[in-house]
Amino acid sequence: MKKIISLLFALSIFVLIPSESAMSQVLNPAKKTKKESEKRANKNVDKGINKGFDELEKGIGGLFNKNRKQNASQKTEVKQTDQVGEQPEDELKSEAEAPSLKWAKYDFIPGDKVIFEDNHEDEENGEFPSRWDLVRGTIENAEFGGDNIIMFRGGAPTIVPYLKNPEKDYLPEVFTIEFDLYLNNPNSFQLFFWDKKNQKTSSTYNHLDIRYDGLYLSPAGSKIPQGKTIKNQWGHIAIAYTRGKMKAYINETRLINIPHLEFDPMGISLYAYSASDETKFYIKNFRIAEGGVKYYDRFLQDGKIVSNGIRFDVGKATLLPESMGVINEIYGLLAEHAEVKVSVDGHTDSDGDFDMNQQLSDDRARAVMNQLVAMGIAQDRLISKGFGESKPMDTNDTPEGKANNRRVEFVKM
Repeated sequence: MKKIISLLFALSIFVLIPSESAMSQVLNPAKKTKKESEKRANKNVDKGINKGFDELEKGIGGLFNKNRKQNASQKTEVKQTDQVGEQPEDELKSEAEAPSLKWAKYDFIPGDKVIFEDNHEDEENGEFPSRWDLVRGTIENAEFGGDNIIMFRGGAPTIVPYLKNPEKDYLPEVFTIEFDLYLNNPNSFQLFFWDKKNQKTSSTYNHLDIRYDGLYLSPAGSKIPQGKTIKNQWGHIAIAYTRGKMKAYINETRLINIPHLEFDPMGISLYAYSASDETKFYIKNFRIAEGGVKYYDRFLQDGKIVSNGIRFDVGKATLLPESMGVINEIYGLLAEHAEVKVSVDGHTDSDGDFDMNQQLSDDRARAVMNQLVAMGIAQDRLISKGFGESKPMDTNDTPEGKANNRRVEFVKM
C-alpha cells in the first residue's frame, strides 16, 4: 500500500509541475515576444496540466477497478455525464417511460356515436378475433404486454369488420377511426378505406400507410418530427374524416391533412403484407365512431356535451394521453366563455359491481375536473359527479353500446 501511495504522489508531482521549457516561455518571456505568444504559451501549459490530471484519474480508476467489479452484482452503477446539470441516462430513461399528459396541442375529437368497437373483451387466445372477418392470411388473438391484442402473423394477412350488410357503404359522411399499433416493424401497416371482401372500388390510392417514422396517404405524407420518433412501443393512430377532408395522427402529432380527398371512404380493411413469424404486427382497441355537431353548438343546443373520447386505464381513473383532444377542446370553450360553469359527470357501462362502478365514475369525473383546473380553469366554475351505470344511453349487450355508455358529460349549470 505504501508503494501505491508513493507512486500516486510521484505521479501527481510530475503532472502538476510544468516542463522547464514551458516555464521559461511563461515566466521569462523575451522582451520582444508579443502578448499573443504569451497567451498561447500559457494555454499550452494548461493543456499539459489537464492532460496530466486525466492520466492521474485513469490510474486511480485502475487501482479501484477491482472493487467496482465486486460491487457490480448490486446493479446500482450510476452513469456519469460530461456536462454539469445533465442527468444520468438511467434517470432520463425512467422519466421518458413514466406516463404523463403532454399532448397539449392535440386537436383530434372522436365521433359521438360508436358504430364498431373491438377492445378484445372475452377473446380466447389463439383463436380468430370474433369481431372481424378474414380476407386472407393468418391472424390470431394473442396476449402482448399483459393486454389482449390481435396479431398479424403471415400470408399477407387482411381482415375487415364483421358487420351486417358489409357490401354497403358503412362509413358515414363524418367519422373517426382510432386504434393502437405496435410500431416495431420497418415495413408499413396499411388501412384501406374499402372492404376488400365485400366491396369494390376503382380508386388506386385509397389506403393509409403507417410506419414507425410517419404516415403516408396519396397525395400527402409526413414523417414524425425529430425527437418524437416512435419505435418498439405502442402508437395511437387517429383518423378524422369530414365530408371530403381527412386528418390523421400518430399520438399527438398530426401528419396528414388533406382538404379534398380524391375518393369516398366506404369501408375498412386492415392489411399487413410483410407480416411473418419473424416480423409480426400487433393492434388493439379499434374503434369507428360517427361524428357530430361542434362542441359549442352542441352545448348551446342541448345544454351539455357528451364525449366517449376521454379514455382511462382499465378499471382506474388515470387519464390516457389520447383524452387530451377532448379536454383541450373543452378547455378552449371554457376559456373563451368565462360565464359558463359546468358539471363534469362520469358514467360507466354495467360490467362489474354496481358500487364499484359508482366509485369509479366519481373518481374519473374528478380526474377530468382536476385536469381542467390544472390547465387554468377556475375551481369555482366546475363540479364533478359520478353516476356509475345508473344512466345508460345505449344497450349494455354489445361492445358498441358499452362504449357509448362509458362516457363523460359536461353539463351546463
